[in-house]
Amino acid sequence: MISIERLKVEFNAVPLFDDVSYVINKKDRIALVGKNGAGKSTMLKILAGLQTPTSGNVSVPRDTTIGYLPQVMVLTDDRTVMQEAEQAFEHITGLQAGLEKMNVELAERTDYDSEDYHKLIDRFTGENERFLMMGGTNFQAEIERTLTGLGFVREDFNRPTSEFSGGWRMRIELAKLLLRRPDVLLLDEPTNHLDIESIQWLENFLATHANAVVLVSHDRAFINNVTTRTIEISCGKIYDYRVAYDRFVELRKERREQQLRAYENQQKQIQDTEDFIERFRYKTSKAVQVQSRIKQLDKIERIEVDDEDNAALRLKFPPALRSGNYPVICEGVGKTYRGGRDNVVFHDVNLTINRGEKVAFVGKNGEGKSTLVKCIMNRIDFEGKLTLGHNVQTGYFAQNQAQMLDETLTVFDTIDRAATGDIRLKIRDILGAFMFGGEASDKKVKVLSGGERTRLAMIKLLLEPVNFLILDEPTNHLDMRSKDVLKNAIREFDGTVIVVSHDREFLDGLVTKVYEFAGGLVKEHLGGIYDFLQKKKIEHLSELNSPAPSLSKGEETPLPAAHLPLEKDGMKQYEALKEQKKKQKKLEKQVTECEATIGEIEAAIAILEKKITTPGGASDMMLYEKHRKLKQQLNKAVEEWERMSIELENL
Repeated sequence: MISIERLKVEFNAVPLFDDVSYVINKKDRIALVGKNGAGKSTMLKILAGLQTPTSGNVSVPRDTTIGYLPQVMVLTDDRTVMQEAEQAFEHITGLQAGLEKMNVELAERTDYDSEDYHKLIDRFTGENERFLMMGGTNFQAEIERTLTGLGFVREDFNRPTSEFSGGWRMRIELAKLLLRRPDVLLLDEPTNHLDIESIQWLENFLATHANAVVLVSHDRAFINNVTTRTIEISCGKIYDYRVAYDRFVELRKERREQQLRAYENQQKQIQDTEDFIERFRYKTSKAVQVQSRIKQLDKIERIEVDDEDNAALRLKFPPALRSGNYPVICEGVGKTYRGGRDNVVFHDVNLTINRGEKVAFVGKNGEGKSTLVKCIMNRIDFEGKLTLGHNVQTGYFAQNQAQMLDETLTVFDTIDRAATGDIRLKIRDILGAFMFGGEASDKKVKVLSGGERTRLAMIKLLLEPVNFLILDEPTNHLDMRSKDVLKNAIREFDGTVIVVSHDREFLDGLVTKVYEFAGGLVKEHLGGIYDFLQKKKIEHLSELNSPAPSLSKGEETPLPAAHLPLEKDGMKQYEALKEQKKKQKKLEKQVTECEATIGEIEAAIAILEKKITTPGGASDMMLYEKHRKLKQQLNKAVEEWERMSIELENL
């Protein structure tokens, strides 16, 4: 569908990638991966036609539509959420207005036998069929489903977009993009502004509704659930594997090991041949053998080993003084924003975090995770009592920390201005450990990628020793390797940690307690992130099937025997439940589509029957034949709907 041939991109005569060729096919699900600064976002901009390569061609068929979601977007604020989402269907609303105009004209005219009238009927029929094929009768429902899936509630639909934060407005743009159903979706970090539930909805949408998808994401669980092909950009080259990311990592490692073994064997063969030539070069009796070996050496096709980017982030939080036993205690904490209408973010929050615990704050956006963090940091007023323990030294990484950097400064100057005391003598060493060695330290902040900015902001956090870390979305824009390094550093950190994150893979094996923010309440869940997700899935399934049995205070909802997986691993249990839910959602989608098809066929039959009642139509045998075929289609659609409805009911 899209062909990329011998692509080359240079910045200031330095090649970003060179001689890159590949093809994007229909229904491809491609993960574009690589370290921060490798050129992933640049590749998406070139595919979207927003940036011109230094050389090479990108061939896009004329009728192919492309939808592109960048990391950062300039947004308009002069419409409501629903009006903004409806922009995705401008072509349908225009068609609908034309049909209404023709319908009025048909009702007003009386020249039933004239040629113009029959032409008008034919035009109306053709346009109406096109309108139905484009989903003109149910696009409002589709808008509502998409907005709801991305976290909006019905009360939000008529609110101006100006009332929403940048993250929520990015969700509106994502909704518009998904509703347009382009042939190729280009998504650059689509999960950065989504919570866990919205990410799961997006996973399902891309797997069942989208055409071709090329996405850049550092959410490993997300790309594994969505993609079936992985293209890595590394050292200016690409490596293309038709497998999901986790399998790609295994195959990439195996391939390099095989190349190294073959390379070593060949080098030994070459060395042995050269030794033979050197030993017998001047012996007349061996002249024939020497010439034969020289020719043999010339014919050897030298094995090349794929270049590997060995630049690695080295991260370790400095040791700090021991804090008290309870770094944070909340007693009846609440936060209400006063205004024309009071907005209660949360109330009656009671929690105690013990020294050395690593906990996660999770929940939908807007439920108060970052707000409670700001309360702990004493950045905003709140109700109730919040106590920080003895000798607590807090390090805070805000969600927008990377965006708060001064873009006019260089990397070195940014750290030089933040550092104090003896640490200033080690700035070059620190920058090198964070992959800003050599000339990279002289780069301006404004030219850094999102991941590079996050790394730079992380350095500022490490300049002072702390024993209580609060990290609000620290993995946004970080590549896979950098996230793994950060995760290991937090694991080894002997202090207390609060992580606000939607990244399931990052939280897995890191936190031992989850605080869920929902409906103004904060609920404690013991266990890891997949234990929490499994519990939420079970609760939801039990609500669908039958009322949950009444439980005494403190009891947990039991796992229905029918859904109890054999594996004890939290991730596997969660995946088993997720697979069942996915099957159910697929059936629900098919039933809905059947209902829409039945509605469209019935509407087409009604139009045809109206035409048959006209003087000209009554004698048109072609109309009767169309009517018969539509009736057959309707019967088949109803049978299919009944079959799937029974299957869904049984499930």
